[in-house]
Amino acid sequence: MNAPEVPRLTSLSHGGGCGCKIAPGVLEQIVATTASSFVPKELLVGIETSDDAAVYRISEDQAVVATTDFFMPIVDDPFDFGAIAATNAISDVYAMGGTPLFALALVGMPINVLPLDTIRRILEGGESVCRNAGIPIAGGHSIDSVEPIYGLVAIGLVNPRHLRRNADARPGDRIVLGKPLGVGIYSAALKKEKLSEAHYREMLASTTKLNTPGAKLGRIEGVHALTDVTGFGLLGHLLEVCRGSGLGARLEWDQVPLLPGVKDLLAAGHRTGASGRNWAGYGARVQLGRHGDVQRDLLTDPQTSGGLLVTCAPAAVDAVLDLFRAEGFARAAVIGEMAAGEPQVSVV
Repeated sequence: MNAPEVPRLTSLSHGGGCGCKIAPGVLEQIVATTASSFVPKELLVGIETSDDAAVYRISEDQAVVATTDFFMPIVDDPFDFGAIAATNAISDVYAMGGTPLFALALVGMPINVLPLDTIRRILEGGESVCRNAGIPIAGGHSIDSVEPIYGLVAIGLVNPRHLRRNADARPGDRIVLGKPLGVGIYSAALKKEKLSEAHYREMLASTTKLNTPGAKLGRIEGVHALTDVTGFGLLGHLLEVCRGSGLGARLEWDQVPLLPGVKDLLAAGHRTGASGRNWAGYGARVQLGRHGDVQRDLLTDPQTSGGLLVTCAPAAVDAVLDLFRAEGFARAAVIGEMAAGEPQVSVV
């Protein structure tokens, strides 16, 4: 008797990677009614500005960074899925200027659908990334679920003086993006089996590259705000910076780095449903340029394990870019500027 065929991981999920996120407009309504009235002075960062992680001061020189992230498969290879999910989860510690300390695994798997070897490979992928980050997976929790889900709770440390939030940008700050955009478009093409092997390798290289510069960016005096670009797309996460900082932003479209071949894949009709939900949630606060449709689809594209988004004083730009280059982020680029005004983004 032949062994049953193992299903493609992406065929088991209704959405992949950070494209699984609840739409930004819906999430705003949910969170607005669940804010806690108890906020101890030690809680340096909570949910007030939709930042990447919670931060709790334990001494003058140390604060705990705590975050969690998990999602359904964005790729079919189980090891790669685990590696991407783990990289994405750890990124939120780096996005606060912190250093990861340890992780807990979050595992939900359809036990009667996926072979145990496949599930084991997902966990091995996550473990490989944690080894690269120099941290152990110290525990976790697992359930039998309808769709495969994997991610981490990531715990880190940061000196409160080096903590960087998403709400402290200043007028005149330059905006720096650490990784090129297009992961959501790649994943949409992959699900339809239209992604080339070369583009898959590009996707994997980007989504499994740890955002290690974050741990050092917080030590650069001219760095004011820091976050990472994930499921809400570049526009969504930049708008969070704008709202938190009480500023507007201007993006230079020609300077935004893109993954190879992304525009061609977009022209062929490959895009995620999350991109449309993102635009519906915040499009009213965005003014697009003459390449409107292309800009909209790429700047709202959900980025699984996307790049760091930095705002810094003009005098600090060289130091920021040098740090990115030294850690292997060759395509990090200055893509715009923060400005006084209403919390909105204009694309030129």
